[in-house]
Amino acid sequence: MGIFDHFKPKEHVVTDGDNQDSVFFTTAFAGLGVDSSLLVPWEARAVEIGAKRLSAARGTKLLQGLWSKDRYMRHLDADAIQHLERHFDFATVAPNRDVIRQDEYGNFMVVLLSGSVAVDRVQPWGERLRLAEIRPGEILGEMSLLDSGIRFSACTTTNECEIAVLTAQGMDELMTASPQLAASLIALLARKLSLRLRVVSARLSEQK
Repeated sequence: MGIFDHFKPKEHVVTDGDNQDSVFFTTAFAGLGVDSSLLVPWEARAVEIGAKRLSAARGTKLLQGLWSKDRYMRHLDADAIQHLERHFDFATVAPNRDVIRQDEYGNFMVVLLSGSVAVDRVQPWGERLRLAEIRPGEILGEMSLLDSGIRFSACTTTNECEIAVLTAQGMDELMTASPQLAASLIALLARKLSLRLRVVSARLSEQK
């Protein structure tokens, strides 16, 4: 079984009560006129960095433990996170791997479950600025998942990491299966993103 088989999109079982499947996130890039050849999906990045499959049971347990201590994400209880399991991919990534690269288009976000990740941005004048070192429980790449925009920074593993990945297709499947849970997750991501942008903005202002 190849790596693509491990990370292939999960099938959604349609029932009589289902509404039409959501395609909001999976078609967002096309709606903005972005060339599909510029899009780097998780399936391709997983192969490129040699990501190895992590069991959903371990990934979900780690996610529950970490998010229960997060001031925002703890609003998702254990049952909600258990439901999210079917929409996430879980993987182990070796050190010094670029999970996300600056200035690329990507349609996935990453939750760090263990290990550490360096977040860097190359400034227009060539200086590489270390913005943060991410701890377990933190989220990377949610901005591009939410707005289909270009990646702001590079995210590189500094040691072996376990991660949970939510793709655009996974988000659309969640919206179809559990609209209320999807809305709650999006709202919480927006709050965390707003806080992070304020911190990064202050950091960049200090460098001028």
